[in-house]
Amino acid sequence: MVAKSNTGARFVDVHVVQSVPFANLNRDDNNSVKTVAYGGTERTRVSSQSWKRAARTYFQEKMGDAALRTRRIGERVARLLEEERGWPDALAARAGQHVAAGSSIKFEVDDDSAAVTTNAMVYVPHGAVAELADLAGEFRAALEAAKDIKKPSDKSVLPKDRVDGVLRSRNGVINLFGRMLAEVDDAGVDGAVQVAHALTTHGTDIELDYFSAVDDVTDVWNDSTGSAHMGHAEFSAGVFYRFATIDLKELADNLGGDLAAARELAAGFLEAFVLSLPQAKKTATAPHTIPDLVHIAVRSDRPLSFAAAFEKPVRAGQQGGYSEPSRNALAEYAAAANALLGNRGVVAAGWAGVDPKNPKELGERAASFPALIAAAIAAAYPQADR
Repeated sequence: MVAKSNTGARFVDVHVVQSVPFANLNRDDNNSVKTVAYGGTERTRVSSQSWKRAARTYFQEKMGDAALRTRRIGERVARLLEEERGWPDALAARAGQHVAAGSSIKFEVDDDSAAVTTNAMVYVPHGAVAELADLAGEFRAALEAAKDIKKPSDKSVLPKDRVDGVLRSRNGVINLFGRMLAEVDDAGVDGAVQVAHALTTHGTDIELDYFSAVDDVTDVWNDSTGSAHMGHAEFSAGVFYRFATIDLKELADNLGGDLAAARELAAGFLEAFVLSLPQAKKTATAPHTIPDLVHIAVRSDRPLSFAAAFEKPVRAGQQGGYSEPSRNALAEYAAAANALLGNRGVVAAGWAGVDPKNPKELGERAASFPALIAAAIAAAYPQADR
């Protein structure tokens, strides 16, 4: 990765060009492929929420730093108390009710199951479930004497400040991706990463795939015709441009200035964003590609998306395909955008990918994605190497 400036790093931008075959990575409420009109052309789109969840899941598995996002935190605590700590079913269920009703978040009671759920989703480190179970154990006598929670006006016997304290806890994934929890004071965390909606670099058509399911008994007996089930699903294919950025200052602030932890989390996110893939329709399409090109720039001024490189949809190359024209368009726009900014702000830049050419506009070529990420992190956190 070529270092171009001694100015302090503030953002790490990651740009990805990735070819995805016949798939539906992200569906709308009608099970249709999500699209966007950009540059007067309809493109296939994958929402930022969809790819962010894929990245977060990859990150959690890779880093072993899981978090739980749910409205059913009370039921989760009840199950732990029953299955792992041997509490009687009824008492464990009551404890779960009082946990869900014990915070500053409003709650509701299901008339059929009597389960109590919070009106807003909580987002806590996975270990928070055990902490809330410990709190229930501390107040077991009070829970044994308490009544079940049956309506929103009922009060929990657990101390609200203690329950809220657990809900305020955070770990690496929350410090990185952020948390919205307005109902509990000081529980909100500003996310240090920003993720754009992915969109194809060219126009796309939505394909309808009609399918049928064969009844095996009918097939063997051959006593009637027709399928057991018929249906259709939507799919598309294309080359996507993806973009995300890490706010290094925000991440450091979330971590109380712990640069070693920030460095580890930033590296983990870059890997997760580059290699993750939304899982919708995966058993029917298996669209498990990797990026054709990844470009990472460490900047001192502001994030810089290159989505405008594709406002005019790219045309297929002479031999067909959109991958090579998309890579070329990205490199050309990167050079133009940085020139307009007076070539300021870029602390370091580099790339890795399948292109046999060597686009100097994107910085120094790395031999692999891990090498590219390592170089970017070293440029972003030079003080951590001292």
